[in-house]
Amino acid sequence: MKPVNVAVIYYSMSGNVHALAEAAAEGAEKAGARVRLRKVTETAPPEAVAAHPAWARHHQDTAAVAEAGHGDLEWADAVLFGTPARFGNPAAQLRQFLESTGPLWFQGRLADKVYSAFTASNSAHGGQESTLLALGNTFYHWGGILVPPGYTGADRPEAANPYGTSHVAGDGPPGEATLDAARHQARRVVGVAAALKAGRAA
Repeated sequence: MKPVNVAVIYYSMSGNVHALAEAAAEGAEKAGARVRLRKVTETAPPEAVAAHPAWARHHQDTAAVAEAGHGDLEWADAVLFGTPARFGNPAAQLRQFLESTGPLWFQGRLADKVYSAFTASNSAHGGQESTLLALGNTFYHWGGILVPPGYTGADRPEAANPYGTSHVAGDGPPGEATLDAARHQARRVVGVAAALKAGRAA
């Protein structure tokens, strides 16, 4: 059987979600998947980006990362989405990408794929879980199969979030425990997607 195709699609303002996305991509690759790491298009005005040094620096540092397109969703057997929490919701940049997928949804091309999500917020109670749940609403409409990490990889409980890997940006960049959680989440996604693909092939 062909390897599982996994797309890791994210938006990151200052680099925290990008770090989680890289860890998820690494975990998926080590689990045997073919992986595409993709960022969504930055929709904020250039002057807004330039006014925040960390934002501008990260924007420049990730200029070489390919932008997500509908083809990445069609190619993928599984997709992990990453976003900062914005008032308990996904960032507008990711929402714009998701809301552009109507034609794929209408044709049933997003159904029966595995979906999972990860996030970061400035504080521990900054809307992480509601952000992940809000993304789930889109996956339900697509007819997707949601695969959260649960507590299946909670070797280090301080990094566990059953809804999806989460990071508190106010504490600095993601530490190894949180990056391990993202890798584990991706491995779990690959495992479920592989089982589904094998079943369909049979």
